[in-house]
Amino acid sequence: MGGDMNRVSVDIGGTFTDCFVAWAGRHAQAKALTTHHNLATGFNEALELAVAELGLSTRELLSAVDSVRYATTLGTNALIERRGPRIGLVVTAGFDSTVPLSRARGHGDGLSFERQHDVPRARRPDPLVPTPLIRAVRERIGYNGAVLMAIDDDDVRAQLRALVDEGAETLVVSLTNSVVNPAHELRVRELFLDEYPGHFLGAVPMLLAHQVAGRKGEYTRSMSAIVDGFLHNVMYHGLGALEMSLRANGYTKPMLINHNSGGMAQLNSSDALQTVHSGPVAGIAASEHLSLAGGLGNVIATDMGGTSFDIGIVTADGERHYDFNPVIDRWLVSVPMVHLVTLGAGGGSIASYDPLLKRVRIGPESAGSNPGPACYSRGGRDATVTDADLLLGYLDPDNYARGRIKLNTRRAERAMTEAFGAALGGDVVAASRIIKHTVDHTMANGIATELRARGYSPAEFTMLAYGGNGPLHACGIASALGVTRVLVPPFSSVFSALGAGNVDQLHIHEQSIYTVVFHTVLKKVLTDYGPINATIANLKRRGREDLTRQGVAVEDIRYRLEFDMRYGNQRAETAVNFDIERFQSVNDVLALIAAFHRRYGERFGAGSQASEAGVRINTVRVSSFVERAKVPLGRIMPPPERLAVEACGTRDCHFIGVDAPHRTRLYDERALIPGSSIDGPAIVTTAATTYLVEPGWNFHAAEQGAAWLTRR
Repeated sequence: MGGDMNRVSVDIGGTFTDCFVAWAGRHAQAKALTTHHNLATGFNEALELAVAELGLSTRELLSAVDSVRYATTLGTNALIERRGPRIGLVVTAGFDSTVPLSRARGHGDGLSFERQHDVPRARRPDPLVPTPLIRAVRERIGYNGAVLMAIDDDDVRAQLRALVDEGAETLVVSLTNSVVNPAHELRVRELFLDEYPGHFLGAVPMLLAHQVAGRKGEYTRSMSAIVDGFLHNVMYHGLGALEMSLRANGYTKPMLINHNSGGMAQLNSSDALQTVHSGPVAGIAASEHLSLAGGLGNVIATDMGGTSFDIGIVTADGERHYDFNPVIDRWLVSVPMVHLVTLGAGGGSIASYDPLLKRVRIGPESAGSNPGPACYSRGGRDATVTDADLLLGYLDPDNYARGRIKLNTRRAERAMTEAFGAALGGDVVAASRIIKHTVDHTMANGIATELRARGYSPAEFTMLAYGGNGPLHACGIASALGVTRVLVPPFSSVFSALGAGNVDQLHIHEQSIYTVVFHTVLKKVLTDYGPINATIANLKRRGREDLTRQGVAVEDIRYRLEFDMRYGNQRAETAVNFDIERFQSVNDVLALIAAFHRRYGERFGAGSQASEAGVRINTVRVSSFVERAKVPLGRIMPPPERLAVEACGTRDCHFIGVDAPHRTRLYDERALIPGSSIDGPAIVTTAATTYLVEPGWNFHAAEQGAAWLTRR
C-alpha cells in the first residue's frame, strides 16, 4: 500500500530522538538529543528541523497531518532507574511467595549467560513489590475454572485497607487460574470501588492480571501486571506531556503509540507494558516491509544507536518471530513481543579497562544523551565508542548531527587517556583501535549466536545496518561476521522512526485453553468444538472492541489465528498459524494437526515429531488488525552502471589491520546519487549519517539514501 500521505513518526531512544515526516510525497528526517526530563522538548526540536526542511511551520504541519505515531523507550528507562510507584499485590492465600521466589531463577533473568551461571555471586534484583505489600485473600479457583472456595468479601476488604494504609500507590490483583475464570478478580475490583469510590481514592489504579496477560503461569502473569502497574504513572505523565505539546501546536487527532507486538494503537488503548522496546521493534517492522518490497528474502536487522545494538530476524516466509515470555529488564513476563536481542553496544557505550583480565570492556553502561560522550562537551568524562570513532578519524568534528553538536577532540583524548593511559602508555589511537575492534566483534558475535541458535547461517541472510551508528560500523561488523554484503536501508539513521509510521493498527489477545486435539490412548481426535470456538469468538470480540473503540469500521478489521501446541506433556510449545475462524468438522482438526506436524519438523528437524504422544493446544491467540498505508520505499538494488564520484577532501584515518594512518578520501551528499560507486577506504558524510567504507569494501548507492556495502 502506498500513495501520498501526511504523517509524523517518532522514535524516542536513550540518546537521540528520531523524527520522520511524510508530507505530500516528500520525506524529511531529523535527530535531536533526547530530553529525558521532558520528552516533548527533544521531540519538538527534531520536528522543527524536519519541518524546516519541508518549508513549513510546526503548527501548519501538525494541524494537517493524518497521524502522529510514537515509539519510545520511556518505560525501559523507568525500569532501569526503578522510577515507579509503591505497588500492592493481592494474591490467592498460599501463593504469597510466588513472586518473591520467582521460580527460583529470578537471579538470572535478564543477565548474560556467564552471569546466569555464576551462582556463588548471584543476587536477585531489588523487588518491584516489597514483601510487606503482598497480601493474600481466601479464595480458590481450580485449573478448569470451577470455584473451589468462594471469595471472602470481608477478608478482601481487610487486605485492601491494609495495603492502602501501607501507602500502596498502585494495586495489582493476580489470583490463581483467573485466566480461566476471572470472577474473583472482578469481585476484588468491585469491592475496592465500593470501599474506595473514585472521588475518595481515585488516584490509585487497580490492575487485574487476567486483563494484562491471558496465559497461565502464575509468576509470569503476575509480573506482567506488576511491570504494567509500575510503568503506568511514568507512561501516563510522559506521554501525556507529549500529547499536550501536540495539542498546543494544533494537532487535534488521537496520538498513536507503537507496541512491542509490532502494531500500534491509540494512547487510550495502550498498556504501559506494551510500549517497552517498541522503538527497536518498529525498526524490525520496517525491515519486514523493506524485505517484502525489495525481494530481499531472509534479513538480519541490526540497529546501532547511541545506547544499544538491537538484533532482529526477518525470514523470507514472512512469519514473525515472537517471544511469548520475554525478559524485560530483570523480569520474566507473559506478553507477545516481537523477538529482539539487545546488546549494550551503542555509540554512547562506555569503554573501560579490566586490569585483572587485561582486556577492554564495552558497556552495558551508556553515557546517553546527558551528559553524552566526552567529545560532546556536555560534562561527560567517560571514554565511549563515539570518542574512539572521532579519534580514529571517522567523524567530522564540525559536521556531526548537521553541525549542531561540535565534537571536541581534546576532551575525547583526555577521556581515553584517563581510561587507558596506564595500560597502553597514553596511546589514545591504540586504545581507540581496540575499542573499535572489540565493539565490532561483540556485535558480530551477538548476530552469529542469535542466528545459529535458531538453526540459521549468516550466509543465508542479508544484513541491514541502520540507526545513527549502523553505517559507521557496518563493514567492521560484517568482516567479523564473515558477511560480504550489507545493505544500508533508505533513511537509515531514522529507520526505526520510519517503521513506527508503517505498522498496522493491531491488538493481540490470548487465552490458555488446555485442549486435547488427538488422544493417544483413545486414538480419537477432537469432536467437541464448542469450547475452543467460544474462546476464539471471545478473543475476536475483544480485538474488535479495541479497534472499534478507536473509530475503526468493523468491515476493515482482519483476524489472524494462532495456537500454541505441543506433543503430549512436552514442555516445548510451537506456535502454529491457522487460516480458519472456527472449527466445523474433523477435517479442520486434521488440517491443524498436519500444520503442527510440519511446523514442528521445521523447528526441531524432520523425524522429531511424536504424534504417538498425543497432540494438545495450550493457548489460543487472535491478532485483530487493520492494514494501514505504508510509506513507499524506492528500488533497493542500485542501477547497474557505476558512476564515479569526486571527493571533497581527505583526512588521516586509522583502520584495523593497517598500522600507519591512511590518507582517506572524503565524500558528501553527492555520493548518494543512485549508481555512485566508491572503493574504500573512504568516508561519506551526509546531514543524516556517516558511511564508513573500510579498505577492501565498495560503496554503491541506490535510491533514498540506501547503499550496498560489498567486500571486494
